[in-house]
Amino acid sequence: MGRGWIQGYKDAQGAKKGNIFTKLSKEISVAARLGGADPDGNARLRTAVDDARAASMPRENIERAIKKGAGTLEGVNYEDIMYEGFGPHGVAVMVECLTDNRNRTVSELKIIFREGGGNMGEIGSVNWMFHRVGIIDGTNPKMPSDLEGEAIEVGAQAVTDLGNKHVSFTTEAGDLESVKVALTKRGWSITTSELGFEAKNQINLEGDQKKHAIEFLQELQSHDDVRRVHAALA
Repeated sequence: MGRGWIQGYKDAQGAKKGNIFTKLSKEISVAARLGGADPDGNARLRTAVDDARAASMPRENIERAIKKGAGTLEGVNYEDIMYEGFGPHGVAVMVECLTDNRNRTVSELKIIFREGGGNMGEIGSVNWMFHRVGIIDGTNPKMPSDLEGEAIEVGAQAVTDLGNKHVSFTTEAGDLESVKVALTKRGWSITTSELGFEAKNQINLEGDQKKHAIEFLQELQSHDDVRRVHAALA
């Protein structure tokens, strides 16, 4: 089972470091606001801080974002919003955003959809086409020869070999943390641990159509308010 096209703020292709830091700061602030300023007791914040460190975000930036979210430092209030629609060639798309101005965000995303040959839909227009899943990417210097067996051992639902000793495990949404812990105990170094969406059915495009769809998705991902883009594209 393939995950399809899923791309997050921390690996946006061609994104400038400042753009990535802006997105990471928003995520840290929201996580701290929703679950508290202690990463040990806030899984979402812990993941966001780990992602920021992996992106070489300065420590003072991380601490400032946590303080803003916790309310100990004046800052902007961000909210999570999910937008849905269809990209070019009928590709279903879900866009996770963090914004301090939803009117600005929806207006700008509508332009990207329209100019890219797609259209934004109402809430619920495409989310029924996706499963909520956990996504864990990691590396292991002692790569197991039987990855399917490894997935079964840790309680994952599926596994994909990404090459260069990088592997992606898909879990049930509620099993994300337990599978992460199990993988860590078995020698895996975790690079991504997050909830996401997996398309129930993926569209196979080729040639110029696939190139067009990927360019559209990358344009969405480059927007400052976009955290992640999920698409039913194989």
